Amino acid sequence: MTLQELYDELAKQTSFILAIDGMSGSGKTTLACQLAEKFQAQVFHMDDFFLPMAMRTKERFQQPGGNVHYERFLETVLKPWSLKQDIAYQPFDCQTMSLLETCHIPYSPFCIIEGSYALHPVLQSYYTHTIVLKISDSLQKERLLQRNPQQIDTFINRWIPLENQYFQTFEIFEKYPVLDCSHI
Repeated sequence: MTLQELYDELAKQTSFILAIDGMSGSGKTTLACQLAEKFQAQVFHMDDFFLPMAMRTKERFQQPGGNVHYERFLETVLKPWSLKQDIAYQPFDCQTMSLLETCHIPYSPFCIIEGSYALHPVLQSYYTHTIVLKISDSLQKERLLQRNPQQIDTFINRWIPLENQYFQTFEIFEKYPVLDCSHI
């Protein structure tokens, strides 16, 4: 799928819930912001739903996609949004390892969910449209190094392997339209 094809498809819709999943550093947030501006869409970030400390167990991290609190995302965002309800949720802050103040988001017919693990099987049925972003491993490392040089080893040794396990287990790049985002 090309970016223009995605724009054209979304432009035909009177409402949508688009999931943008893919590799760290592939441009998910950038694309979500571009689409949000074009369609006046609300964006939810999967990064706001990482696991609190109490849930960060060895068993949970062994589950493909288990390092995101997909249960909380489902209950506080996807289910109410699919019923055209306003949303109230607390983003998780990875710096402080705590929940922030509650955000109140009014319902809008256009919604974008961006982030790794957005296409977790528990969440998939709520989306009207899906896209997966992919870049080369070398470009991924280059972008992550530019974005967060002090965390590059953690990404390479922990987060990227967990993402890759999720991508492989749930065949994310095989089941969903893939967009090469080297240019984003």
